[in-house]
Amino acid sequence: MFLREYTGCGVRVAVVDSGVHATHPHVGSVDEGIGVREDGSLDHDFVDRLGHGTAVTAAIREKSPDARIIVVKVFWRTLTTDITSLVRGIDEATARGAAVINLSLGTSNAAHRPLLQEAVHRVSARRAVIVAAIEDAIEWLPGTLDGTIPTALDWSCPRDQYRIVTHRGRRAIVTSGYPRDIPNVPRDRNLKGISFAVANASGFVARACEMRSGDDSEGIWTALESGLAGAGLES
Repeated sequence: MFLREYTGCGVRVAVVDSGVHATHPHVGSVDEGIGVREDGSLDHDFVDRLGHGTAVTAAIREKSPDARIIVVKVFWRTLTTDITSLVRGIDEATARGAAVINLSLGTSNAAHRPLLQEAVHRVSARRAVIVAAIEDAIEWLPGTLDGTIPTALDWSCPRDQYRIVTHRGRRAIVTSGYPRDIPNVPRDRNLKGISFAVANASGFVARACEMRSGDDSEGIWTALESGLAGAGLES
């Protein structure tokens, strides 16, 4: 079977972001959600009041409509958080059985590398993966760390396709920076950018996880590479 024939069925995808409007028609439903407050405490409020997490989840849901969504809210008043909350959010996603952790966020602060590398190791030990951003001009963390699935943006890439490239000696997935279209709203007026390239990639990765059930990151890459041939995409 080809990757396009999978829907992410049963794959738990955590969206570490600003929360989610679970009743949004492009989201459908979520399995569970939690909020991580700035003091490190947990909160049952995972409602999205900024819109970013909902749009990210909708992009993932479009690619993997049968994935099981876990919401981890780390953004509250603005799209910023601290490293402690981010790491706690990653750990909470892992504790809830996420196979794919979508991080449509990043930091260029090299001082955060040790904490994030440890978090990536914990995720990998659970045979899960973090999907996160990379760019040529900025050393984004955790996307530049080994053990993640680095994702780059290509505006010319069709939204239903992806490419696999070599970026600084590592495999990376390249996807569109556009989210799911909103009816009657021009694409350029909608949210867009690297956040949605990561979300689109997470949707494809969830399909790969279903295809290679229980496999590690190497197996996920194998599924993604086989998906290129099956979908007539590019490598």
